[in-house]
Amino acid sequence: MVNVVYFSDIRKGDVDKVGGKGANLGEMANAKFPIPPGFCTTSEAYFRFIDASGIRDFIKQQTTGLDGQDSAKLKAASDAIKKKIIGSPIPQDIRDDVVKAYNQLCGSAIPTPDQEVYVAVRSSATAEDLPEASFAGQQATFLNLKGADSRGRIGC
Repeated sequence: MVNVVYFSDIRKGDVDKVGGKGANLGEMANAKFPIPPGFCTTSEAYFRFIDASGIRDFIKQQTTGLDGQDSAKLKAASDAIKKKIIGSPIPQDIRDDVVKAYNQLCGSAIPTPDQEVYVAVRSSATAEDLPEASFAGQQATFLNLKGADSRGRIGC
């Protein structure tokens, strides 16, 4: 199982593994565009997290029979699913791989506060930026995070 892939190892054909933004960043990195170094967590890691924490079953339970026209119930289901995701622990090997990749960006296996770098954490859906689908503005972005435990966003 691969949990983390560096931009330099990503190609356009990897959309199913790292999403549209991730695949495009990989293409730009390999074309030598001046982008900062970085990495993506894989969809495989995401789905393992979803299954390990029971979230897949919870989502099914929350959405079964849901009326797509009832915005109050849609919001309630969405809020419950979001709360479950945020409150669920990340499998330790995934967390370890993300922290290791972040530390590599810092240039040290255990960076000091002075070595820690600022990063942006962006979500990248595997079905975004396709000719028939767009999710502009619907994904979360966290800017200027520093440290592997930065508000739980980098090291999970």
